[in-house]
Order: sequence, then structure tokens, then C-alpha cells
Amino acid sequence: MEESNTRSGSEHESLYEIHSRSQIVALMRGIQSHNQLVTLTAFGGAHAFVTSILDVDDKQNVLVLDSAPSEELNRRFIDAARVSLDTTFEKVRIFFSSTCIDSCMHEGRPALLIAIPSSLVRLQRREFYRIATPMATPVRCAIPLPGDLGHGVVTLSLVDISCGGVAVIEDKQVLDETIGRKYENCRIELPGVSTVWTALQVRDCQEVVLPNGKRKRRLGFEFVNLPTAMLAAVQRYIMKLERDQNARKSGLG
Repeated sequence: MEESNTRSGSEHESLYEIHSRSQIVALMRGIQSHNQLVTLTAFGGAHAFVTSILDVDDKQNVLVLDSAPSEELNRRFIDAARVSLDTTFEKVRIFFSSTCIDSCMHEGRPALLIAIPSSLVRLQRREFYRIATPMATPVRCAIPLPGDLGHGVVTLSLVDISCGGVAVIEDKQVLDETIGRKYENCRIELPGVSTVWTALQVRDCQEVVLPNGKRKRRLGFEFVNLPTAMLAAVQRYIMKLERDQNARKSGLG
């Protein structure tokens, strides 16, 4: 039977790819033992149904899945060029894809057979964990203004950062806060790490009141098509901030 592989995904997803055979088998058995529901999808999302893992046969290198509700749907999946399996286990999203799926019998009932994947993707919620940036060493973000906003560059300090985006406080009301507004070629200087170049898209806008009574805008931005190398730099910076915070808590900083 042909091996399964992780489906093609975003550059964010590839950073969580697992190739360890023992880890993969353990995850599959965990999903099975917890009766975790699994979504099987084919034809680019045109067909899907919810199933479960009935057996993990490490020796035969196969997973046995509960069959689809109808024979016609089973046939569509068996004939599919590629299928994907997607589930959540212990609050972590897990998925992979395969180019081969067969029918079989399991304990006297029709079932589906798919190869244990040679790799899979785990997406943890921590991917978008936000951490406050230090005031002592502010992180500067330079945002070029498009023509309709007068050109020029607005430089702001970040208030927090995650692998999904950043937030800033703006007091001059220069930026267009419309949800979905995109700013290209933004530059973020990560102290002690590197410079990140990315497009930023507005995802949130809130008015905040500072202790002195002044009102400012808090803008939340999402990274747009952040390259892998840039994402890795963001992750390194987040890890650096965490180490610094832990050092201060333990009295070592």
C-alpha cells in the first residue's frame, strides 16, 4: 500500500511536521483509544465524512477506519487521487494526506484501509500565543503608507507579538483601521535576533484608555504570507522573550 504523507500546506504548517515513526504510531493509537472523531476529505474538499480509527496495525503499516455512510461515498474515496485525514487530539490539530485508500472488512463490517503516514502535521494553539514586548527595548515596526494615505512611513512600537501577527498602539490616527486593509513591505526590527519583512493586514481595532486618560488605538495585524525564514526569526524572538521573563522571575535577570 502506498505511504501517506502530509498534505501540502502553508509554510506555517511545515514547521510542525513530525517524522518519528514511534511518535506517529503513538498519536494514532491515542486517537483510537480516545474514540476521537476524524474527518476524512477527498476531491479537494468536495466530499467529506466523519469517521474514527478502528485499529492501528503497526506490523502491516495500516490504519483501519470506519466506513462512509454509503457504498457510493466509499467508492468516491477509494477512487480519489488524494484523501486527507484531519482531527484534534489533546487540543492539538493533527492532519496528513494519502494517495491511496482501500476497502476492507473489520470484525465482520466494511471498513477503509489507509497507510500509517510517514509524516504528519501537528498545529498547536501555541502557534498564535501572544507575548508582550518589553518597554525597555521596544520593537519598532515601520509601515509604509500607500498613496491614498499620503505616502511616507509610520514607525510604531509593538505591544505584543505572536507567530500569527503583531499589535501596535497608534495615537496619530494615520493608519486606515479598516478590517482587511493590507500594508506591504513592513519592517519589524527584532532586537538581538534579526529584521523581519512582511505584509501586515488589519484584523482588529480597539480604542484604549491610558492611565493618564489619553485615548489611543490598538491595532492588531496578521502576517500575510510570512516566509519560513521570517517566521523562524519571530519564533526565536518569542523564545528569547520567554527566557528573559523566566530569568527575571527566578531572580537571574
